Amino acid sequence: MSINANRGMHGVWLSRWTFIMAATGSAVGLGNLWKFPYVVGNNGGGAFVLIYFACMLLVGVPVMMAEVVLGREGRNSPINSMKYVVKGSDSGRVWQLIGWMGVIAGLLILSFYAVIAGWGLHYILELSSGSVVGINGESAASLFGELTSSPAKLIVWQTIFLGMCLLVVSGGVKKGLGAAVEILMPLLFIMLVAMLIYAILEGNFIAACKFLFEFDIASLSWRAILEAMGLAFFTLSIGMGAIMAYGAYMPADASIGKTVLIVSFFDSLVAIIAGLIIFSIVFSTSGIEPSAGPGLMFISLPVAFGSMPAGQSIGVIFFVLVVIAAWSSAISLLEPATAWLVEATGFTRFMASLSLVGFVWIIGLGSVFSFNVGEDFKLAGFTIFDGLDFLTSNIFLPIGGLAISLFVGFVMNRNMLLRQMIDLDCYSLTLKTPSYCSIFSLRVLWDWLLRFVAPIAITAIFIMGIYDSIVS
Repeated sequence: MSINANRGMHGVWLSRWTFIMAATGSAVGLGNLWKFPYVVGNNGGGAFVLIYFACMLLVGVPVMMAEVVLGREGRNSPINSMKYVVKGSDSGRVWQLIGWMGVIAGLLILSFYAVIAGWGLHYILELSSGSVVGINGESAASLFGELTSSPAKLIVWQTIFLGMCLLVVSGGVKKGLGAAVEILMPLLFIMLVAMLIYAILEGNFIAACKFLFEFDIASLSWRAILEAMGLAFFTLSIGMGAIMAYGAYMPADASIGKTVLIVSFFDSLVAIIAGLIIFSIVFSTSGIEPSAGPGLMFISLPVAFGSMPAGQSIGVIFFVLVVIAAWSSAISLLEPATAWLVEATGFTRFMASLSLVGFVWIIGLGSVFSFNVGEDFKLAGFTIFDGLDFLTSNIFLPIGGLAISLFVGFVMNRNMLLRQMIDLDCYSLTLKTPSYCSIFSLRVLWDWLLRFVAPIAITAIFIMGIYDSIVS
């Protein structure tokens, strides 16, 4: 079947809001609930948050818009969307690698992401059983150690989580992905609000607000700015094929610019609310540091929940929230490869997603064993888990994001581009009068950010990631 015949075969989201919920679900993941608070804690709080928002607008949003442009123009999986757009742009076939890199990165990320998400499932069970009531730090660390040291437990939870992803993706765009995000995302926000109310009533909310929003210019460094840039780039799921695939299902009359801004707003809102919740709990419990690192979620927070009023029930809600965020992100990682396999082989959605889940499950065993029987097996100093994390986060995603910004900024057929981004030319920066020819049009601003600001920023992120791996 030709690429033109494939275009649009997967369907379209029911509305722009379905796309917004799906893209927000892709962007909102474990990074918002764990990494954002942890990185803020390591970089001084409020000043870092301000820089993060600036980087989100100047780097993350323009590149995310470019990825949606490629998806909606191609109306296919990322692989075939790039084939279509590259052919229409009369450019070198090497640019088609953008699609392949995104699909491969998504599957590799899902292989270890499912293992971590499985921890969240396990903790729902643990907190439901009452095992954390009155628990101390040593016992919490022991509880976490018992989980990660057991390959059988990790494999069971990994399998259950991947089965949840299979259930959604095999249903297709409308009945699977669309229906899921229309349930999961409102539920996520309801739980967030409930947790926030609890944090205000029972936690040290004032200290959390002070920590997140108090501006201390002395705490800023060039290193912190680079961290903020990297966090803003990665939190929007750029470069892993998910946004391009979701963009392929976006209604033709929906404004890409407005839609991506709404997605970035919701993504940032979740991160901020999660930070307020977590820091309110952290600052209300003695002996827990806000920059405690990866153990903050799975060791420190269970201790806090075990000592707070109604902490057991709130802890269950929190880890259900964690699993929902992980689930909404994971389905977006599986979808690009599933769409391509359907296009390339004629498989049904179920067979395509089942085959890929099996493939991901096998790769994920390497991450499972990295925490126990295979922890001493290392290549270039990396366990399999750490190696997959490094390869995707520090190599695939920055290179993919850089390639997207350069291709759309300099190479893509301008008629194709203008067809997708015409809404940005409808208003000048004054937002008052139509200005299709104005040099002050928002599209020109977006073009400039995409061509010059984003590539420099992404290159800096890439170099920082490589440098960190060498010095560590």
